[in-house]
Amino acid sequence: MSLRLFIVDDEAPARARLRDVLSDIALQCPHQVVGEAADAQSALDGLGALATEQFPDIMLLDVQMPGMSGIELAALIGAQLPVVPAIIFISAFDDFALKAFEVRALDYLLKPVRAARLAEALLRAAGLHHYQQEAIATMARELRSTRQHFPVHERDRLLLVPVAEVIYLKAESKYVTLRTSTREYLIEESLLSIEEELASVFVRVHRNALVARAAIIGVERCLDTWQVILAGTDQRLPISRRQWVIIKGLVR
Repeated sequence: MSLRLFIVDDEAPARARLRDVLSDIALQCPHQVVGEAADAQSALDGLGALATEQFPDIMLLDVQMPGMSGIELAALIGAQLPVVPAIIFISAFDDFALKAFEVRALDYLLKPVRAARLAEALLRAAGLHHYQQEAIATMARELRSTRQHFPVHERDRLLLVPVAEVIYLKAESKYVTLRTSTREYLIEESLLSIEEELASVFVRVHRNALVARAAIIGVERCLDTWQVILAGTDQRLPISRRQWVIIKGLVR
């Protein structure tokens, strides 16, 4: 994994020295410097200009700078940004170490920074970043698996349609029609994403339709096509040849 770094130091020679040390450990710690700043305000402006995919994993942050200190900047970032990079402080003085860890700094390095010490801090940060990303992904999967409603936007209001009330979903043009026993709604989600997320609730009967497993009460033949019979509606949906075996197994 290549770490994205953002360097903040009011001294240009210090920033150049840090880039040199980073180049020495590039094989051990793959990285890219996505931004630099000489003061806190420039750092905030630089972060705000970055796209989401460029946002830094780690900030290498000087402590003593004109105006806002590195400690104050770290506290501000932690309070205001939705995604907070790991903070590694770099300072010529060890007096601020306690305050640095009060703002949840990952490490505190003294100048001049040694390559081995910087590599250790970055590798530790990389492990933490990976753990955080896994935790976020796990949380997202858990949220998806416990979804209880479909959000529906109508004019100037947002409706929440319970998943348990949906009889079928049918793809039509750019939208998906969601059908309950009382009415239809239009949503902008794709059938594929719904099928992957709620496979235990809905089953595909045709390339353009999902039906609630609990709503299936039978099948019937119409000319040369089988159709699914659903509770709560008189609407019959055709069953594709590919899905016929699956649907037939559900009504036995």
